[in-house]
Amino acid sequence: MWISKQMKPAAATADADLGVTTISGRKAGVLTRGEVRDLPVYGPGGYLWTPANGTAALVIKGGPGGEEQCVAGTRPLEEVKQIEPGEVYIYGPGGNSVYLKKDGSVEITGGQVSVSGGLSITGQLTVNGQPYAPCAC
Repeated sequence: MWISKQMKPAAATADADLGVTTISGRKAGVLTRGEVRDLPVYGPGGYLWTPANGTAALVIKGGPGGEEQCVAGTRPLEEVKQIEPGEVYIYGPGGNSVYLKKDGSVEITGGQVSVSGGLSITGQLTVNGQPYAPCAC
């Protein structure tokens, strides 16, 4: 009886924290309740990203005491447009974006678009709002 009264319950730990990135890269540093470095950065499959310094980042904790941590996402750096459920909007610095819309169309916005390897387009292509027609030179 005496032993059971002396045992203290383990302190509650959060399964996730919101912090601020301090080190950018494939292994990030994040300040939550203290700074943690060399955290792996995860994102959706096929999507590579690095959180910028000073952005709010979601840190997920795992393991017995929450000692296994990773960065799983960040808040948008800027106000982004409203999108419909199921749509995907990827944006980067300088106004570059790729917008996959639920109607099947794709909007690519950027200063200069370069393609290496090849590009296949099925459907209608518009450039600056005008239907594209190849040169009959």
